[in-house]
Amino acid sequence: MADQINGNQPSSTKHWPRLSPLQTGLRGRCPRCGEGRLFDGFLTLRKGCDVCGLSYEFADPADGPAFFVTCFACIPAIALALIIQVKLDPPFWVHLIVSLPILILTCVLPLRPLKGWLTCSQFFYKAGEGQLHKPRD
Repeated sequence: MADQINGNQPSSTKHWPRLSPLQTGLRGRCPRCGEGRLFDGFLTLRKGCDVCGLSYEFADPADGPAFFVTCFACIPAIALALIIQVKLDPPFWVHLIVSLPILILTCVLPLRPLKGWLTCSQFFYKAGEGQLHKPRD
């Protein structure tokens, strides 16, 4: 209704350009319009876009961001901590100053951009729950 009052087309009939899920997701923007916010807080998805009205009910990135962070960030960070321990055998406080901040930075910071990218990719590729169809006799 507000769109019609302002002279704009309703969001259901408006043509939206195809936006890259990488660009919109990494910035935490709406996958349809690229302007609205995707997150409410650090990792909580909003109910919908505050600009175009797209509902984010389709989004279910599940454990994808945590999996990618574990594989590509946590494992190398842990390996670095183990190398420091084996080669230098430092006191425990050295790991608190060196290894712990590296682990926190490599584990926490990539979560939001990865979750945004996976969510926007689900919209872009129209991902949905798989369904099995019974073959016809």
